[in-house]
Amino acid sequence: MATEETEETKVSDRGMVTIPANIRRDLDIGAGDKLRWTVDESGDLAVEVLHQREGVFDDFEPVDAGETNAVEVEDEFGAE
Repeated sequence: MATEETEETKVSDRGMVTIPANIRRDLDIGAGDKLRWTVDESGDLAVEVLHQREGVFDDFEPVDAGETNAVEVEDEFGAE
């Protein structure tokens, strides 16, 4: 974002807000991304975008683990 932007949105009765479209575009905020909210000692609010896109492991090659038997594995290592 080259210049400072000011936008207003309204908080819903469920505490939800909408991020204005131009800010979503400028910061590349998309579905699945998270926002980290931080309030400092002065009461100032900061929001950090945590990109959590699906498909981040798409470039990895699959690994053949051979045949497994879930019942035998659970017997050996226990259930979660």
